Amino acid sequence: MAVPRNALRKWEKVREFALGLPGAAEEFPWGESVAKVGRKVFVFLGVTDGSHPMGVTLKLTDEAAHAHALSCPGAERAAYGLGRSGWVSIPLGEQGAPGAELLCEWVEESYRAIAPRRLAAELDAR
Repeated sequence: MAVPRNALRKWEKVREFALGLPGAAEEFPWGESVAKVGRKVFVFLGVTDGSHPMGVTLKLTDEAAHAHALSCPGAERAAYGLGRSGWVSIPLGEQGAPGAELLCEWVEESYRAIAPRRLAAELDAR
């Protein structure tokens, strides 16, 4: 399965943004990329090898953002019970998928929902 170039560009921007947040680090549990703050994942970035459709999974606690994310083409509540806690999986290669700027806003919201207060405050101070 070929990775759509526009999806890969969005993914790269989202990954770079996520890893630029205070205390963020990339790990590869289950063979997929995730961004963590401390020991907690704030965005699942998946894989870029074409074995699965490109997408991101993040936690959106703001009702409007959550509803907006779920209205994106192909988006769905995250699997493994994470959807009950506000996690949404958003494919990047779908026609009409959100742009990198909006995805980065959602990554920041997910980060703020998970990061310790002192790191969120560090982000505010930037």
